[in-house]
Amino acid sequence: MSLQAPLDPLSTVARGVLKSNLDTAYGRLTASVADLSVPSVEGPLLKLTPQTVFAKPPVDDNAATCVLAGLWLWHDILDRAHKLVQNVPTSSGSFWHAIIHRREGDFWNSKYWYARCANHPILPSLAANAAGALNPHPADASLLRLTHQGWDADAFVELVEAVHQSPEDPRHDLCVQLQQLEWRLLFDHDLRTAAGV
Repeated sequence: MSLQAPLDPLSTVARGVLKSNLDTAYGRLTASVADLSVPSVEGPLLKLTPQTVFAKPPVDDNAATCVLAGLWLWHDILDRAHKLVQNVPTSSGSFWHAIIHRREGDFWNSKYWYARCANHPILPSLAANAAGALNPHPADASLLRLTHQGWDADAFVELVEAVHQSPEDPRHDLCVQLQQLEWRLLFDHDLRTAAGV
Protein backbone atom coordinates (compact mmCIF):
# COMPACT_ATOMS: atom_id res chain seq x y z
CA MET A 1 0.00 0.00 0.00
CA SER A 2 1.40 3.37 -0.85
CA LEU A 3 0.93 5.98 1.82
CA GLN A 4 -0.23 9.33 0.53
CA ALA A 5 -0.14 11.09 3.91
CA PRO A 6 1.73 14.39 3.94
CA LEU A 7 4.68 13.24 6.01
CA ASP A 8 6.34 16.64 6.46
CA PRO A 9 4.51 17.58 9.71
CA LEU A 10 5.58 14.36 11.46
CA SER A 11 8.66 14.16 13.60
CA THR A 12 11.57 12.09 12.32
CA VAL A 13 10.76 9.32 14.82
CA ALA A 14 7.08 9.21 13.84
CA ARG A 15 7.97 9.17 10.15
CA GLY A 16 10.31 6.22 10.75
CA VAL A 17 7.64 4.34 12.68
CA LEU A 18 5.14 4.88 9.88
CA LYS A 19 7.56 3.53 7.29
CA SER A 20 8.63 0.52 9.41
CA ASN A 21 7.36 -2.89 8.36
CA LEU A 22 5.51 -1.30 5.45
CA ASP A 23 5.04 -4.65 3.69
CA THR A 24 3.46 -6.38 6.69
CA ALA A 25 1.86 -3.64 8.76
CA TYR A 26 -1.92 -3.55 9.03
CA GLY A 27 -2.42 -6.60 6.86
CA ARG A 28 -4.72 -8.62 9.12
CA LEU A 29 -8.41 -7.99 9.65
CA THR A 30 -8.31 -8.86 13.33
CA ALA A 31 -5.45 -9.00 15.77
CA SER A 32 -5.19 -10.30 19.31
CA VAL A 33 -4.09 -7.81 21.93
CA ALA A 34 -2.30 -10.53 23.88
CA ASP A 35 0.03 -11.93 21.24
CA LEU A 36 1.23 -8.93 19.31
CA SER A 37 4.47 -7.11 19.74
CA VAL A 38 6.60 -5.29 17.21
CA PRO A 39 9.89 -4.63 19.03
CA SER A 40 11.36 -2.65 16.11
CA VAL A 41 8.65 0.01 16.47
CA GLU A 42 7.56 -0.31 20.09
CA GLY A 43 10.68 1.42 21.40
CA PRO A 44 10.39 4.44 19.13
CA LEU A 45 6.61 4.61 19.63
CA LEU A 46 7.02 4.64 23.41
CA LYS A 47 9.16 7.78 23.03
CA LEU A 48 6.35 9.63 21.25
CA THR A 49 3.61 11.68 22.85
CA PRO A 50 0.81 13.61 21.17
CA GLN A 51 3.02 16.69 21.53
CA THR A 52 6.17 15.08 20.04
CA VAL A 53 4.62 13.08 17.19
CA PHE A 54 4.97 16.23 15.07
CA ALA A 55 8.08 18.22 14.23
CA LYS A 56 6.31 21.35 15.57
CA PRO A 57 3.76 21.56 18.39
CA PRO A 58 0.32 20.48 17.16
CA VAL A 59 -2.51 22.99 16.92
CA ASP A 60 -5.10 20.36 17.95
CA ASP A 61 -4.16 18.02 20.80
CA ASN A 62 -7.10 15.65 20.24
CA ALA A 63 -6.17 15.16 16.59
CA ALA A 64 -2.51 14.69 17.59
CA THR A 65 -3.56 11.98 20.05
CA CYS A 66 -5.50 10.30 17.25
CA VAL A 67 -2.43 10.43 14.98
CA LEU A 68 -0.33 8.73 17.65
CA ALA A 69 -3.05 6.11 18.19
CA GLY A 70 -3.11 5.55 14.43
CA LEU A 71 0.62 4.80 14.47
CA TRP A 72 0.15 2.21 17.23
CA LEU A 73 -2.80 0.72 15.34
CA TRP A 74 -0.82 0.59 12.08
CA HIS A 75 1.44 -1.94 13.80
CA ASP A 76 -1.44 -3.87 15.43
CA ILE A 77 -0.55 -2.75 18.96
CA LEU A 78 -4.20 -2.37 19.83
CA ASP A 79 -4.01 -1.90 23.60
CA ARG A 80 -1.79 1.18 23.30
CA ALA A 81 -3.98 2.67 20.57
CA HIS A 82 -7.08 2.02 22.67
CA LYS A 83 -5.63 3.71 25.76
CA LEU A 84 -4.95 6.82 23.71
CA VAL A 85 -8.35 7.22 22.04
CA GLN A 86 -10.69 6.09 24.76
CA ASN A 87 -10.83 9.60 26.23
CA VAL A 88 -10.70 11.64 23.01
CA PRO A 89 -14.11 13.35 22.87
CA THR A 90 -14.18 13.95 19.12
CA SER A 91 -15.69 12.24 16.11
CA SER A 92 -12.20 11.08 15.11
CA GLY A 93 -11.60 9.65 18.57
CA SER A 94 -14.80 7.63 18.21
CA PHE A 95 -13.79 6.54 14.70
CA TRP A 96 -10.42 5.21 15.86
CA HIS A 97 -12.15 3.59 18.83
CA ALA A 98 -14.56 1.82 16.43
CA ILE A 99 -11.69 0.55 14.28
CA ILE A 100 -9.79 -0.77 17.30
CA HIS A 101 -12.81 -2.73 18.54
CA ARG A 102 -13.43 -4.14 15.05
CA ARG A 103 -9.79 -5.22 14.82
CA GLU A 104 -10.08 -6.86 18.26
CA GLY A 105 -13.06 -8.86 17.01
CA ASP A 106 -15.38 -6.95 19.36
CA PHE A 107 -17.84 -6.33 16.54
CA TRP A 108 -20.88 -5.17 18.50
CA ASN A 109 -18.81 -2.58 20.37
CA SER A 110 -17.29 -1.44 17.09
CA LYS A 111 -20.77 -0.63 15.75
CA TYR A 112 -21.53 1.36 18.91
CA TRP A 113 -18.48 3.58 18.32
CA TYR A 114 -19.14 3.92 14.59
CA ALA A 115 -22.60 5.28 15.44
CA ARG A 116 -20.84 8.06 17.39
CA CYS A 117 -18.99 9.25 14.29
CA ALA A 118 -21.73 8.86 11.69
CA ASN A 119 -21.08 12.35 10.27
CA HIS A 120 -17.28 12.24 10.16
CA PRO A 121 -15.85 14.36 7.30
CA ILE A 122 -13.95 11.45 5.67
CA LEU A 123 -17.06 9.32 5.08
CA PRO A 124 -17.91 10.70 1.59
CA SER A 125 -14.34 10.17 0.46
CA LEU A 126 -14.28 6.70 2.02
CA ALA A 127 -17.48 5.77 0.17
CA ALA A 128 -16.16 7.07 -3.16
CA ASN A 129 -12.79 5.33 -2.83
CA ALA A 130 -14.38 2.11 -1.58
CA ALA A 131 -16.77 2.08 -4.53
CA GLY A 132 -13.76 2.15 -6.84
CA ALA A 133 -12.20 -0.78 -4.98
CA LEU A 134 -15.48 -2.72 -5.19
CA ASN A 135 -15.98 -2.27 -8.95
CA PRO A 136 -13.82 -5.22 -10.08
CA HIS A 137 -15.63 -7.63 -7.73
CA PRO A 138 -18.76 -9.61 -8.64
CA ALA A 139 -22.03 -8.20 -7.37
CA ASP A 140 -22.66 -9.54 -3.89
CA ALA A 141 -25.22 -8.23 -1.39
CA SER A 142 -22.58 -7.97 1.36
CA LEU A 143 -20.44 -5.78 -0.91
CA LEU A 144 -23.24 -3.70 -2.38
CA ARG A 145 -24.37 -2.67 1.12
CA LEU A 146 -20.99 -1.07 1.81
CA THR A 147 -21.55 1.94 -0.43
CA HIS A 148 -25.21 1.78 -1.45
CA GLN A 149 -26.08 5.02 0.38
CA GLY A 150 -22.67 6.30 1.33
CA TRP A 151 -20.22 4.38 3.48
CA ASP A 152 -22.04 1.87 5.71
CA ALA A 153 -19.72 1.15 8.63
CA ASP A 154 -22.10 -1.43 10.12
CA ALA A 155 -22.11 -3.36 6.84
CA PHE A 156 -18.31 -3.28 6.84
CA VAL A 157 -18.14 -4.56 10.42
CA GLU A 158 -20.53 -7.39 9.48
CA LEU A 159 -18.48 -8.26 6.40
CA VAL A 160 -15.24 -8.33 8.40
CA GLU A 161 -16.95 -10.51 11.01
CA ALA A 162 -18.04 -12.91 8.25
CA VAL A 163 -14.64 -13.25 6.55
CA HIS A 164 -11.94 -12.50 9.13
CA GLN A 165 -11.29 -16.20 9.77
CA SER A 166 -11.56 -17.18 6.10
CA PRO A 167 -8.52 -15.85 4.23
CA GLU A 168 -9.50 -17.99 1.23
CA ASP A 169 -12.73 -15.99 0.82
CA PRO A 170 -12.15 -13.50 -2.04
CA ARG A 171 -13.82 -10.80 0.07
CA HIS A 172 -11.12 -11.19 2.75
CA ASP A 173 -8.39 -9.43 0.74
CA LEU A 174 -10.88 -6.76 -0.28
CA CYS A 175 -11.65 -6.11 3.39
CA VAL A 176 -7.93 -5.73 4.12
CA GLN A 177 -7.72 -3.22 1.26
CA LEU A 178 -10.75 -1.33 2.58
CA GLN A 179 -9.44 -1.23 6.14
CA GLN A 180 -6.14 0.18 4.88
CA LEU A 181 -8.06 2.80 2.89
CA GLU A 182 -10.09 3.69 5.98
CA TRP A 183 -6.91 3.99 8.09
CA ARG A 184 -5.16 6.16 5.51
CA LEU A 185 -8.07 8.58 5.08
CA LEU A 186 -8.63 8.95 8.82
CA PHE A 187 -4.90 9.28 9.53
CA ASP A 188 -4.53 11.92 6.80
CA HIS A 189 -7.52 13.86 8.16
CA ASP A 190 -6.20 13.88 11.74
CA LEU A 191 -2.67 14.62 10.58
CA ARG A 192 -3.86 17.71 8.74
CA THR A 193 -6.12 18.79 11.60
CA ALA A 194 -3.38 18.40 14.19
CA ALA A 195 -0.79 20.17 12.05
CA GLY A 196 -3.19 22.92 11.04
CA VAL A 197 -2.70 22.36 7.30
